[in-house]
Amino acid sequence: MTVKIITDSTAYLSKEYVEKEDITVVPLHYMFDGVEYIEGFKGEFDDYFEKLQNSKSFPTTSQPSVGEFKEAYLKALENYDEIIVIVLSSKLSGTYNSAVAAKELLEDKKITVVDTFATVAALKFLIEDAVDLAKNGKNSEQIALYIEEKKTELKVLALPDTLEYLKRGGRISPIQANIGNLINIKPIIQLEDGELTVLEKVRGKNNALYRVIELVDEEVQRATICQILCMEDALKFRELLQKKHPNLNIDIEEIGPVIGSHLGPKTMGICWY
Repeated sequence: MTVKIITDSTAYLSKEYVEKEDITVVPLHYMFDGVEYIEGFKGEFDDYFEKLQNSKSFPTTSQPSVGEFKEAYLKALENYDEIIVIVLSSKLSGTYNSAVAAKELLEDKKITVVDTFATVAALKFLIEDAVDLAKNGKNSEQIALYIEEKKTELKVLALPDTLEYLKRGGRISPIQANIGNLINIKPIIQLEDGELTVLEKVRGKNNALYRVIELVDEEVQRATICQILCMEDALKFRELLQKKHPNLNIDIEEIGPVIGSHLGPKTMGICWY
């Protein structure tokens, strides 16, 4: 049985990897300054975040439609026996619901939809593992079982540079943001059970960074640093983390507009299992 992997744009895969592994990406959309955009691939985000830094506007985002998923399924079934759909957390977006609704329209087809409770590099981990499992002959049900187990091991922490974008996105109040920025409070954001919540509040950027490093498990097997317009800081972060985990291979990836708008430029984060 051949298995087609379908995902959404918030894994922020490279276009080269998607083409090489024949992955279908059903993108999310965002509206900014009156213009609707389709979220692209990593390497295409800097202009957007530079514009966001200099604007008082805040984007709105929307999940792919049921029709977009249905179209992707029909096209995939021309060449594949089964489909597994691996998408971001249903608590962050309605993308999972759209994917399930499209599956129900094609009820006689072999389509499995997985709610990963993840996004960004954590979602990317699961997709890359799914690709390897499919190459090794696993079917969609076996891959889905693996993901259901693996997603419980995923950890995601983010360190926004400012509270401004959490305020704009309605995740904290203007009063909280203004006080926090005045006294240099840096929240450590976690993705827990598929939702973004504040794990801790630390005073000062360096203190917060060292606290994030402390929180990375000793037995970490795989890790990726995520960043928005702060590659230099991300390289420093990797260097510090590498001292604690000298044998760990640590990639650096980008966060795109749909997820990154709520965190803001100069945000860093880390995903691991």
